[in-house]
Amino acid sequence: MTSMPVRASSRLVRPSRLALSAVLTTFFALSACHPARADEKRNPKDARPAPIVQRQAALSGSLVIVGGGALPDTVRERFLELAGGKKAKLVIIPTASEYGHRKGEFASYEFWKKQPARSVQLLHTLDRDKANEAAFIKPLTEANAVWLGGGDQSRLIDAYRGTAVEKELHRLLGRGGVIGGTSAGASAMSVLMVVSGNPEAKVGPGFGFLSDVIIDQHFQNRNRLKRLQGILAKHTSYLGIGIDEETAVVVKGDVATVIGNANVRVCLPSTVQKLPSVQVLKSGEQVDLDALRRAVQVTARK
Repeated sequence: MTSMPVRASSRLVRPSRLALSAVLTTFFALSACHPARADEKRNPKDARPAPIVQRQAALSGSLVIVGGGALPDTVRERFLELAGGKKAKLVIIPTASEYGHRKGEFASYEFWKKQPARSVQLLHTLDRDKANEAAFIKPLTEANAVWLGGGDQSRLIDAYRGTAVEKELHRLLGRGGVIGGTSAGASAMSVLMVVSGNPEAKVGPGFGFLSDVIIDQHFQNRNRLKRLQGILAKHTSYLGIGIDEETAVVVKGDVATVIGNANVRVCLPSTVQKLPSVQVLKSGEQVDLDALRRAVQVTARK
């Protein structure tokens, strides 16, 4: 079976993996050259256009997507580095935390206030009208980094999706900024977001920072592989990324890099038959998201 388009960083070399170019050449050659059998011929009226492989635009900014649990120093340091180090202007959005809202204190905000950054500001409301106010979103217009805290991802979406806050988050990425998030903050980055349920999942719209990808968190810790595979069975144009606790996927351009203390599982729908349905990535390993999107799109359009 052909390996996924995975490559190793200089810190973790795995010579057994195929080169990226070889993987893509093999996959797309097989996809293009596999002829239809006589019994697979369809009525011309039912014929679909030949699949078109469209390249997704590379992410302008960066994402630091954390699977929950304790935040390793390597992840914290990478987020701050992408944010500009001591020049970082951070905005913390802890809205997913119902406990923090009731208590009036947010652990994520207190944590980031202690980090070496130029400024750290809190942004929180449950009022969608307020989320559209120019004065409220001003910190986002000046920030180069945002952190989405954990809790319930539906609270983030209910408060901010379709508001000026969401627009400013996308603009921040567009100007090269970084958005990080853990647990609920990670799930909310998907176009199609996991809302709840295991093994049967409820899904809904997320912020869509990362196209054609479904993110799941606390992955091995809460046995969520079947849940993610069940979603992909129904939504075959997506690929899935399951992130363990104390682990992050850092997305820069088209490349996703694993850092932290555990693993990440890249899952493909069963329609992609020439690549493994699940591949485990360890810290230091990278995957080309554009290559995987293309593989999924080829099969989804057949």
